Amino acid sequence: MTHEQHQSAAPEPDSTDLPAFEAAYQAAQKGLAEGGIPIGAALARDGVVIASGHNERVQKADPIAHGEMSALRAAGRQRSYRDTTLYTTLAPCAMCAGTIIQFKIPRVVVGEARTFDGDLELLRSRGVEVVVLDDQRCVDMMRTFQADNPELWTEDIAE
Repeated sequence: MTHEQHQSAAPEPDSTDLPAFEAAYQAAQKGLAEGGIPIGAALARDGVVIASGHNERVQKADPIAHGEMSALRAAGRQRSYRDTTLYTTLAPCAMCAGTIIQFKIPRVVVGEARTFDGDLELLRSRGVEVVVLDDQRCVDMMRTFQADNPELWTEDIAE
């Protein structure tokens, strides 16, 4: 592999990513079971999940209760986020990407970006390492949700 090829290669998950990502996926499933939008997130340090959360816009009538925000709220105050990874089942929107940048979270592992591409380029442009798993379970969950709840989905992404 040439240097140029290596530079353009997408970041790969490491051995701790899949167990930590599973916490985000399970949180999304919980949100779906509650009648909400199935997006989950988890914050981990050294592969250990600190907290997880799911989109609670419907459940709490809170417009900024996205999955990533819910996970960060559940984690509480942290002295620093520079040694954490945020796992999310769906590509983060502009609001969540801004929060990731604000707290200098260096790495984000995304379940999928096919059903919503979010603001991954913003994250990358600010030096955040973005790993996209392209997890078929997440794709299927969001496609089904979007087809069954088009009005709720467009409300969530402010379309």
